[in-house]
Formats: sequence, structure tokens, C-alpha cells
Amino acid sequence: MKQENKVATKPLISYETLLTQFKQLLRSNNLKFTKQREVILHTLYTHPGHFTPEELYQLIKKESPELNTGIATVYRTLSLLENAGIVTSISFGTQGKKYELGIKAHHDHIICTNCGKILEFFDEAIEKKQERIAKEFGFIMEDHSLKIFGICPECQKEGKS
Repeated sequence: MKQENKVATKPLISYETLLTQFKQLLRSNNLKFTKQREVILHTLYTHPGHFTPEELYQLIKKESPELNTGIATVYRTLSLLENAGIVTSISFGTQGKKYELGIKAHHDHIICTNCGKILEFFDEAIEKKQERIAKEFGFIMEDHSLKIFGICPECQKEGKS
């Protein structure tokens, strides 16, 4: 399938706006704003991609070792951000979840079931078809998520299919 538009990996809002929302979220949950929590948000904002909590933890440890951010803080902060719609996740069943910043332009995912690679794509024809299907069933579509699972070209070449 041809990719019609490149997906914008850039967030739709500024970091300052996101940080303000994050501070309000923490206050509304009676949680303190800490540098450790901020570095989690900032890392997600500045690093496009999909991360397991462990991958995010390792990235933060590498880039900000002085903060001594714990893995439990990463898990709790990701959960808080996901519940607030600031991050979204893709579940890999028993293998856990991968998280991404949820304030980017709408896109769908194609996922390698072998190596876990995740590619983002946007296809206008698919979008229109989903709207038509929802309408045919009498639904007003509010949101949707499309995930295509398969084997990526690299894993196919390595014979891992």
C-alpha cells in the first residue's frame, strides 16, 4: 500500500503548553511536580518513537543520570499520562506496552510481530472508509485506532518469518 502522507512526528502543541497541562494534571491528582516526572515528559516530547517503560527508563538514565529517576516513577508517570490522553500505548500482550506521545497528528501503525518495529502511517482512503463504515452502522466516529501486524522487510530478509 502506498503511503499517501508522511506522518508528522512533531507534537501539535508547544512543550510549554504541554508542561502547563502536566502540572495541572499533577495538581488535580494531588501529586508533586518533580524534575524526575518532568524529564519523563520532556524525553517523550523530544524523542519521537514508541518506548517500553524500560526503554524510556534507560534513555533517561543515559541522558539525565544526575536525576536518579526510578523505574517505578517511569511506570507511574506513564500510567498517569496515558489516563490523561497525553500518551497512548500499543499493547503487545504479555510482552507489555510501548508508549508514544499522544498529541501528534492522527496516524495509524504497522507493527512487526517479530522484532517489534513500529511504523506510523496515514492514508486518507482508509480514513474515509472508516468514517463511511461508522456512518453505515449509525455511529458518529469519535476516534479510532488501526494496527496492522506483520513481518517487516528486515525480518523477512533474515528469514525470521
